[in-house]
Amino acid sequence: MTTIPTPSARTDAAAEALAPIIQMHDISISFPGVKALDSVSFRMFPGEVHSLMGENGAGKSTLIKALTGVYEIDSGTMTLAGETLSISTPAQAQAAGISTVYQEVNLLPNLSVAENIMLGREPRRLGTIDWRAMRARAAELLARLNLDIDPGSLLSSHSLAVQQLVAIARATDVDAKVLILDEPTSSLDADEVSELFRVIRNLKEQGVAILFVSHFLDQVYEISDRLTVLRNGSLVGEYLTRELLRIELVHKMIGKELATLESLESKTRAAAVEGAEVEVPYFEAVGLGRKGSVEPTDLAIREGEVVGLAGLLGSGRTEIARLITGADRPDSGESFVRGVRKRLRTPRVALRDRIAYSSEDRKREGIVEELSVRDNIVLALQADRGWFRRISRKRQDELAQSYISALGIRPANPDALVRNLSGGNQQKVLLARWLAVAPRLLVLDEPTRGIDVGAKAEIQKLVSNLAEEGMAVLFISAELEEVLRLSHRIAVMRDRRKVADLPNEDVTVGEIMGLIASGADA
Repeated sequence: MTTIPTPSARTDAAAEALAPIIQMHDISISFPGVKALDSVSFRMFPGEVHSLMGENGAGKSTLIKALTGVYEIDSGTMTLAGETLSISTPAQAQAAGISTVYQEVNLLPNLSVAENIMLGREPRRLGTIDWRAMRARAAELLARLNLDIDPGSLLSSHSLAVQQLVAIARATDVDAKVLILDEPTSSLDADEVSELFRVIRNLKEQGVAILFVSHFLDQVYEISDRLTVLRNGSLVGEYLTRELLRIELVHKMIGKELATLESLESKTRAAAVEGAEVEVPYFEAVGLGRKGSVEPTDLAIREGEVVGLAGLLGSGRTEIARLITGADRPDSGESFVRGVRKRLRTPRVALRDRIAYSSEDRKREGIVEELSVRDNIVLALQADRGWFRRISRKRQDELAQSYISALGIRPANPDALVRNLSGGNQQKVLLARWLAVAPRLLVLDEPTRGIDVGAKAEIQKLVSNLAEEGMAVLFISAELEEVLRLSHRIAVMRDRRKVADLPNEDVTVGEIMGLIASGADA
């Protein structure tokens, strides 16, 4: 870990500037069955941008919620400007000078810019709101950030980027010492990101400590002075951004040993040759993209082929899967099924072309917990047939029993409520649902996340068998070894765009990590 010179080695003024504004020491937080944070230490310095890095489940959100009073810590200490800090509510955190701007702008679009900035803190005169003073104060805060915005204008008349800047102006009105920006660029284009970064640098010059949370490596390296990496609820280390190579950061986030990176030139040539084959892919995306979600992407998937989609969380993996399957609508590009142009406007439309999507959000977009195993299995097939062509109970029982047996769903009871099954068996029920509609392309987003090793191996074997039987599969996983084990071809995503598409011919985890971390396409 990068060490900081001791104050005794500097002048008093330099030492004062060197002291952390916020310090968390040996913080632990547990939930039933989960150690969310395990003796994690974290600090921020005035006038620095600090990025918190880690994959899904690393503990980033838990640490932020502890810092902002949403969660109470089980053990450990926190100090602000050298004073012991004890907070149990977001209001206490804000009063202490810790402000947060969330990914989803939490403002009121039907009010003016000034009203949003001063909401709850409106200046009053003779018992009523002093509108002139409110607009003047809002103008002062906007000017402090060099923002040329009319305080009296309606918030909804401005772009999302401007609304985010207004949220930052509001956050700084409470004499913020620490400003937390949670995924602030997720819905912004390049010009809007540049404007946001200008404001961040302005605040940095004013001595504000800024916590910048983002999955975009390019942005992290552009704006951050310091990085803290978490993995599985534990601290990996704190580093100066300029001293940590991107490939090293990816390694620390994922926790894999790096292999020697070989040249990918021959593999890239092989991929180009393969892409030039006469065989028409079952599905092909040409320039498929959505502003603020994923850049225009080309991707072909052939029958009998498993295409692995690799990349860090937030790289665009799920976003491209949702565009392919009609869960989200693209605003650029085209989709082709067996060479015929298609408009896959909804998942139901995609099902007509035998394209099925198993979401990574098993709880909200997958299983229906209140229904039985049988009802969950036949749900998509019934929707595809239409609700006026009911599947007979006999046929439902036959389908349920066949998939319970084929996939080894336990308990082997079609009347069991899905909510009472283990995560692995819930995932099998979800797979059974989509297999029941006889798809030709199956898009699986994190199908083995959060399930036990045995169930994971069974699902991996099933995917391999489906491809051998001629099904096209798009397989998304954060576990690079799993992607390499199952895929015939691998597409690599980084910062919302595809940076590589290569056959799985002796590709190593280190090579994939290199592509994820590098700034150049392969």
